[in-house]
This record gives sequence, C-alpha cells and structure tokens, in this order.
Amino acid sequence: MQGWRSVAACGLVLGAAFWVTSAAAAEADGKAMFIDSCTQCHQTPGVENAGNIGPVLSDMKERFPDRSQLAAIIDDESKRNPQTVMPPFGRNLIRTKQQIDTIIDFLYAR
Repeated sequence: MQGWRSVAACGLVLGAAFWVTSAAAAEADGKAMFIDSCTQCHQTPGVENAGNIGPVLSDMKERFPDRSQLAAIIDDESKRNPQTVMPPFGRNLIRTKQQIDTIIDFLYAR
C-alpha cells in the first residue's frame, strides 16, 4: 500500500509539472497572438515596439471583469463603435473564439 501512495503522489507531481508547462505554453501563445494581431495599434505592459493608435491595454481584468464584453470588442468592435478602425478579428475569421480567449488570458495576466 505504501508503494501505491508513492506512485499516486508521483502522478500528482507530474500532473502539476505538466500543468505549469501548459500554462507557460498558453502564456507564450497568448503573447505571440497579441504581438501578431494587436501591437500594430496597442501597447501593453511587457511587450515592446507597440503602436499608439488604440488605447493602452493594461489592467484589462479590472476594466473588463466580464470576459464576454472584451471578447465582443475583439470579435467585432464595430457593433459597439461603428466609427472604429479596429479590425473585426472574429467576424472576419482572423482569430477563432479560442484564439481570442487565449489573447484575453494573456491580457488578464498583465
């Protein structure tokens, strides 16, 4: 029985290590997608060489506690602001819903 507990504990540790690696990979994916899609116009902490056409994207979790509001802006800001110059990333299939969620995760971590 003692050996079984050791194996179970080892599995939990390995599972935790996999989760940390997955979280780090998701953070890197979110940053890469943000750089690819958003830095032409926006700045955010921890990302260099960004544009200044759009607002600075900091404190996004506090500014948009309802993720669906931020997702809707990224999906198609023209619904909220018909005069926007922001591309409709979701509507024009530039980014998938999952990719938009990954970008939001990245922004929420800033």
